[in-house]
Amino acid sequence: MTKEDVIKQFTNLKGVGKTKAELLYDNGFTSLEKLSKATSKDLIKIQGITEKNAIDIITQLKTEETTKTAEKKPTTKPKTSEPPKEKTAPTKPKEVAEPVEIIEETEGGYLVKQKPTLSKNLKHQLTIRKQIKKRTPEFLREEWFRYKRIPKNWRKPDGITSKMRRNYKYRPSMARVGFRGPKNTRALHPSGFTEIMVYKPSDLEHINPETQAARIGGTVGTKKRVEIAKKAEELKIRVLNMKV
Repeated sequence: MTKEDVIKQFTNLKGVGKTKAELLYDNGFTSLEKLSKATSKDLIKIQGITEKNAIDIITQLKTEETTKTAEKKPTTKPKTSEPPKEKTAPTKPKEVAEPVEIIEETEGGYLVKQKPTLSKNLKHQLTIRKQIKKRTPEFLREEWFRYKRIPKNWRKPDGITSKMRRNYKYRPSMARVGFRGPKNTRALHPSGFTEIMVYKPSDLEHINPETQAARIGGTVGTKKRVEIAKKAEELKIRVLNMKV
């Protein structure tokens, strides 16, 4: 093949003009076969060819080779047509009725937590408190989203120009009296019990198990906690922060 024919083949590649094709030919790549065997490092050595151009040329040549090899592959001969065999439905094995196991409740299973004895009015007020809590927003201080140094907590807005304090539109809601629940339920646990702090087993003697529940103090050790839990189980008192 003459130089002109090889340069024409090179120019068919994307990103290769006449000048780049001549550079490739002058540097020893006198055919497409030699160019396809070259690596990107070999092409970068040529002045005027960048790393991107070298990678594009090699990828194009590789794709061409794969398409040619795919075309050359012999096609599989079609199988001789045989008469279709009649499909027989597979016979299902007869289902044997398995004996049903009746599981009885064991002593170590789940125990229902003790609930307080409350009046109808107090139960109704607890449901109202739950509904209010669902719709109350999270109260965050002014411009908490603007600065990283501001923590996500509540501080009452102040300042003469504060738009949140002046109740402008599209400002976050402030903590107000209207978000409070019913007065009778404010000191109660979500279950309805009145919480009483306990630090030793003798403190349980003054608790009414129908309306009050114990909460063990954080400073109490594990040995005393076990003693309190055992005594609470005897007196049928619910401990809120320990599995009895």
